[in-house]
This record gives sequence, C-alpha cells and structure tokens, in this order.
Amino acid sequence: MNPSNLKTLLMEYEKKRMRAIYDAEQRKAELYQKEPSLQKIEDELSKEAISISKKMLVLKDVSLLEQLNQKIALLKQKKLSLLASLGKDESYLKPYYECSDCNDTGYLTNSYESTMCHCLKQKLFNLEYNKSNIANLQKENFEHFSFDVYSDVTNEEKYHCKLSPRKNMEFIYQLVHTFIDEFDDASQKNLLFTGNTGLGKSFLSSCIANELLKKGKTVLYQTAPVMLDTIMDYRFGKANTSKDIYDNLLNVDLLIIDDLGTECINNMKFSELFNIINTRLLNSKKTTKTIISTNLSLDNLFATYDERIVSRLVGNYNICYFFGDDIRFKQK
Repeated sequence: MNPSNLKTLLMEYEKKRMRAIYDAEQRKAELYQKEPSLQKIEDELSKEAISISKKMLVLKDVSLLEQLNQKIALLKQKKLSLLASLGKDESYLKPYYECSDCNDTGYLTNSYESTMCHCLKQKLFNLEYNKSNIANLQKENFEHFSFDVYSDVTNEEKYHCKLSPRKNMEFIYQLVHTFIDEFDDASQKNLLFTGNTGLGKSFLSSCIANELLKKGKTVLYQTAPVMLDTIMDYRFGKANTSKDIYDNLLNVDLLIIDDLGTECINNMKFSELFNIINTRLLNSKKTTKTIISTNLSLDNLFATYDERIVSRLVGNYNICYFFGDDIRFKQK
C-alpha cells in the first residue's frame, strides 16, 4: 500500500473519531442541563465503580462485593428509566462512530495483536485500486434496480432460451441474493455474468458490492485489462507497483473482475489469471468469492482461454446468461 494514502486516511479517522466524541459530550451536556438528576446518577455510578475496584483488592467478604454490584445495577436501571422518560436510550450518550467494529480507529485490537479493520482496508482499496469504479459502487444499488427495463416477450429463436429476458433476470436476481446471503459458505459458488454489453452485468455487480460492504466485507473492483497489466508491472518490477496489489487480489473478500475478454492475451497473463481464480477457490484462511463479468459467450470463453481456466469457471461458478435489449437508455 502507499504509505502516504494510509497516513492521510489515519488522519481523517482521527478527526472523525474526535468529532464523534465531541458530539457525544455535547449531547450529554445538553441532557444534563435539561435533567440535572441524570448527571448525579452518572457521578454516583463512577464513584461506586471506583469503590468496587479498590475494595476488590482487599475485601474477603464476597457478600459485601455483591451488595456494591446490586447498588450499581439499581443506579443503572434508574438511569435507563430516566433516559426513557426523556425519549432517549443509553446509546444517545455514546459517540456515534462510523464503524462500530473499530470505533473509527482503523484497527481491531485484542490481547495479542492489532489488525487493520475492514473499513480502513476498503478505503485503501478505493483509493489505490477501485479508482473510477468506486463511483459505481456508491450510486448503483438495489434501490435503483428494476425488472421493468427487461422485456416480458419470449423469443426462443433470438435468445436461445424459453424464458423472457425479465423472467431470466428474476432467476439471476434470486441467485445473486443467495450469493449475498450465504457469502461465508465456502460451498456456495461464485458468479459468472455473461452476455452482450448494456444488459446490466456491471450494474448488478455494483449492487452486490454495496450489499457486501454493508456486511463489513472488503471489495476490490477491477477490469480484467487493468488488473492483468498491473500484475505484469509487479512481476517485472516496475516503479510504484508493490506486492500489496497481488496479495489483495488473492485475499480480498470479494473480487469483481469486469470486462474479461477485453484484455490483450499472452501466456503469462493466462497463467496469472488462472492463479488468481484458482488460489481464491482454494483459500484455506477464509472464504473468498469472485464475480467475473464478460461479453464473451461460453463457447467464446472456451475458444479464448485454456481448459484450466474455463474448467474452473464451469465447475465453481454459477453461470448467469444475460440477454435482451440494451437497457441503458431505458434507465435514463
């Protein structure tokens, strides 16, 4: 990763963390002014907590400690009742952090180690890899998804399918939501979106990404040409290309590879593409899933890529065939 990007993000994290703490103190001060007895309870709770900490070191009579705990429990209940009478709950007095997992520090800390939180990882991905694609991740979501842009008319001769484009999309939609709901199930397959341009493949990928970001998953969104060219730059030691990009492609929770088939092909890129697909399937540390989008038909995939790659796709991906009329003008 770029140290400068990390430094900038950590400064932003510190600012929003301090803002959340300041806002909480402001809410607390306003509430105390409105209801002074609430502050008295808080002060008494703090006093009793300190008292318990001290007496735990010297008390041998467990019953006395239980009495102190009961007193604190009664004070807490009184506090909750008073807050409820004001139309508030206990969370109103606490900072509203953007990420409840790391409390806007960017890191998760336990007794043994500190690891980067998914929220900070995702912001780094957005800065360094997703780039222009992140705009799609922010505005393309299921709230803007509509079946109405797909035709109800069946045309088996044209589409080589007995379903109408709309019925077909309803089937894909169900597969997609199973993918989202059961994302952590390693036995659930990945997704391969195939079909002509303008049928909603990239849009649906962005919708999925949005839902998984809400679940705290990390998402890396790359076009096949950019991804493979970046890997080549890394392999040949070109400046400003670190090993991080390769590690992230292998280990990010969801990797979206868009526009497969538009890249310039050679044997080295074949090998790298296979390694990414295969390694993500065999990841033993955690479940990693992949969505691949292509304009190529299954026959064209067999004609373009070697058998190792296509066999992984056929065996480990649910193949979603998009067909119908270009929907881009219908969405405007």
